[in-house]
Amino acid sequence: MLQDLQRRFRHVLGPMIGLSALGYFAYHTVEGDRGLLAWLRLRGQITDAELQLAKVTTERQALEHRVLLLRPDHLDPDMLEERARAMDDLGRDGDIVVLGAPK
Repeated sequence: MLQDLQRRFRHVLGPMIGLSALGYFAYHTVEGDRGLLAWLRLRGQITDAELQLAKVTTERQALEHRVLLLRPDHLDPDMLEERARAMDDLGRDGDIVVLGAPK
């Protein structure tokens, strides 16, 4: 009886080890540090970073344009007046002041 059990155990041992190895690798394919879930999480972070980059690039271009308007060789009188009023908190009689949220 014991020999019969040992013989059956030997026949089952190989497939059990194979299934265990398959389960181990399947689990780490999904849940591991470089698995599918980590890849999806990384793709989301990349998308967020690209959106942030686009936003910052747009803001930078707007600021560069405003700086260009204040250069001595390209001086825009309206921009100069706007900046002077903003810096000195000055206004003229009859001006309507609309306060906005700080940028």
